[in-house]
Amino acid sequence: MHTVITGANRGIGQALDQRLRDLGHTVTGTARNEAEFLPLDVTSPDSQAAMAHALGAKPVDLLVCNAGVYLDKEQNLADGYPPEMWANSFDTNVTGVFLTVQSLLPNLQLSSAPKIAIISSQMGSDTRAPGGSYIYRASKAAALNLGRNLATDLKHIGIAVGVYHPGWVKTDMGGPNGDITVTEAANGLADRFQALSLDTTGCFETWDGRPHAF
Repeated sequence: MHTVITGANRGIGQALDQRLRDLGHTVTGTARNEAEFLPLDVTSPDSQAAMAHALGAKPVDLLVCNAGVYLDKEQNLADGYPPEMWANSFDTNVTGVFLTVQSLLPNLQLSSAPKIAIISSQMGSDTRAPGGSYIYRASKAAALNLGRNLATDLKHIGIAVGVYHPGWVKTDMGGPNGDITVTEAANGLADRFQALSLDTTGCFETWDGRPHAF
């Protein structure tokens, strides 16, 4: 089983890379500037084209759209959240997901049972609105919406799409006070990817298998 993981050089992506290899997957991890990974800037059409060219006609059985940024942690409502921060966040967290799916759609169609897993967050759920982190929350809500609509459009060609909350994970992004380790998150997410099918396409689930409210 060939899996492509964006943002595989650190955090959840790195842990998923290791976990899926342990499960027998052939993993192609991507990163922007690290030699041991396939180069990919998810926001760049040219980089996307180069990545797709490098993969050639190799089937992709599972695409994990993991690359993401959280730029507005310390922003305040009075004078924070500058426009360029909105643009940069959406470029990576939303447009980057779409461009990656678009670039690898031919490779996914070469698989007998292709799947796309989008790492979103419960911070993008409309049912949770504790305030703050406006840009990150909005971008993850958009990624959730994107995944749901991709699930509708891709079902007829046999591609299942799932959207996942990885948990509050102890990473550089999640901070040291997270609830779970990257290993726990990766183990749970790997189980979710295994369970994903056309019957469950469009799901929004937590890392430990609970349906999440939209």
